[in-house]
Amino acid sequence: MDIHELVIEMKLLERRLTLYEEKYGILSEDFYAALMSGKLARYDEYDETRADFSRWKGIYETWLRRKQAYTAQLQQRELVEALRLQPAY
Repeated sequence: MDIHELVIEMKLLERRLTLYEEKYGILSEDFYAALMSGKLARYDEYDETRADFSRWKGIYETWLRRKQAYTAQLQQRELVEALRLQPAY
């Protein structure tokens, strides 16, 4: 996946993350840290919350992998080389 494709996919994932952030009132980064440290275990008893948290976690982890791939590719070449320019008509 090239840098341009990674950016597009990350933005699509961010739109999905925003829905959960707005619903639950916290940013994905904070949600993920709390979930991974076990601070949200009490919500496991609620089916909707458990399902939401599972999807939110998966989307965020996918976003993290895409972000890592983007950063790695960008470090391998100059930003100017990665810049996608389209002609103005």
